[in-house]
Amino acid sequence: MAAAAQPNGENPDFIPLPRTSESEKLKCIRHTASHVMAMAVQKLFPTAQVTIGPWTETGFYYDFDNSDSFTEQDLKAIKKEMDKIIKKKLPVIREEVTREDAAQRIERIQEPYKLEILNDMIKGDPITLYHLGDEWWDLCAGPHVENTSMLNPKAIALESVAGAYWRGDEKRQQLQRIYATAWETPAQLKEYKRRKAEALKRDHRKLGKELGLFVFSDLVGPGLPLWTPKGAIVRSLLENFLKAEQVKRGYQGVVTPHIARTDLFKISGHWDNYKEDMFPMMADDEADRVAEQGFVMKPMNCPFHIQIYQSELRSYRELPIRLAEFGTVYRYEQSGELGGLTRVRGFTVDDSHLFVTPDQLESEFLNVVDLILTVFEKLQLKNFRARLSFRDPESGKYIGGDDVWNKAENAIRKAVQHLGMDYFEAPGEAAFYGPKLDFIFRDVLEREWQLGTVQVDYNLPDRFDLEYVGEDGNRQRPVMIHRAPFGSLERLIGILIEEYAGDFPLWLAPTQVRLLCVSDEFVPYAQTIVEQLLAQGVRAEVGTGERLGKLVRIAEKQKIPVMAVVGAQEQENQTLSIRTRAAGELGALAADEVVQRLVTANRDRVDF
Repeated sequence: MAAAAQPNGENPDFIPLPRTSESEKLKCIRHTASHVMAMAVQKLFPTAQVTIGPWTETGFYYDFDNSDSFTEQDLKAIKKEMDKIIKKKLPVIREEVTREDAAQRIERIQEPYKLEILNDMIKGDPITLYHLGDEWWDLCAGPHVENTSMLNPKAIALESVAGAYWRGDEKRQQLQRIYATAWETPAQLKEYKRRKAEALKRDHRKLGKELGLFVFSDLVGPGLPLWTPKGAIVRSLLENFLKAEQVKRGYQGVVTPHIARTDLFKISGHWDNYKEDMFPMMADDEADRVAEQGFVMKPMNCPFHIQIYQSELRSYRELPIRLAEFGTVYRYEQSGELGGLTRVRGFTVDDSHLFVTPDQLESEFLNVVDLILTVFEKLQLKNFRARLSFRDPESGKYIGGDDVWNKAENAIRKAVQHLGMDYFEAPGEAAFYGPKLDFIFRDVLEREWQLGTVQVDYNLPDRFDLEYVGEDGNRQRPVMIHRAPFGSLERLIGILIEEYAGDFPLWLAPTQVRLLCVSDEFVPYAQTIVEQLLAQGVRAEVGTGERLGKLVRIAEKQKIPVMAVVGAQEQENQTLSIRTRAAGELGALAADEVVQRLVTANRDRVDF
């Protein structure tokens, strides 16, 4: 926005680059770069209106309302204008103003989106404007660098343009979002581009299609993946792996419906605190709709498991009760927020809810964490950290009193400290009903995803009036532990595809071994071996009908872990010439040995 008035005083909110952590440096660089980009856009496109322009994990973006679509040539022109602004060495100055003054200035320059942001701000919060010299300003909370000269033009790149809806609402104005990245040095930008190129090769949307794992259909709808036979195999293998681990630890499987009455979610608190993320209610008539009496698709499984617990009076001798389900839930994500398997509208959670006595809480919590770490180890997920997601005491979005929140948060903190895990606390990241321990995984593009989670909950047992008969014969209140080692099964598979670059370990591969026949005359021999493998649970098949070189290339493209060449010599000697993706050529091995090694490797979930 063009400057409407001279700012007052110096900037008390800038963060000098040499004095901050790497993350704070980049936050300030990217935040200021987004302002520079917005200023450049409005210089080149005077009728463009600005909306929001935050920094992100890998850069920043700014959303614009502009009559014409931005082109590649426009991006080049915008970047050139940004370079000019940076070279002007404009001071970045913070000005605190009254709400009335801010409103008048915004109205004067006709920026309706900024006015809406201002009107939505909490009364009493300070209103700050950030100025780039005396040429441009923006409604912003900061922080920023002190001067545009602290940005390196050679460490900034504009990347792409995409559509976005104002406030993420499909019913509102469609905007144009310019994505960009900014770093402290050109070397960091170069490394980012290298990582991004590698990530594009590994993109689970691309590899998922190439490997035939899942598809999307416009007729079915966005955010609703369809799993092919190969993809269904991967899902089943992951589910069976976790189910086996759960059986060892005393979990009991349950199955619950996909819909329920609104009354269930009113008691749980989801109706008041989560309704915006739920699909619309299904009601029999207008009276029910007005009374909010109907059915909704479940956004979470916990209220259902509570009903199973509550179906009979429990004794302390039965506790802990560990109920587990691969339950599909539905959440109405905005279409602009959807992304492959990592952000969908219908997904499966490896959900479990433990009902424990207060004395059992710490040991059961530690056992859950041990299960999650076991899962991560087997899946070769090593780049993660622990986040203690606590409530923000200043926020009103949480249910329950201070005493139950303090008890739950202290229980999580104590357990993590007992394990000696590195962790960080994140106020404001708790679920509305309780704090949690989240395992945050960093992927090949340095993006962070939440995978496993454990939550301690005193609130839902209170809201549903859960009880058990204690050793003294009195009714007592259990504590709930919510846990999901995978989190979302869809998101996990998307992350695994990218981590493995589609090259699944032997035990997870949809096809584990393919026997490549030099000619059709060797198919009967190959088929007898395939039948032996199938009978013992190894996913094997015969490849034929092409020259051997092409069969090998096809198998490599499909990332099949083990290839076995079958020709005259192999048939005569009852051998197989083995080639693996992990170790390359292994030469001729006895067919019986190959079968046994494959069966053992599959059972133990190790390489051939």
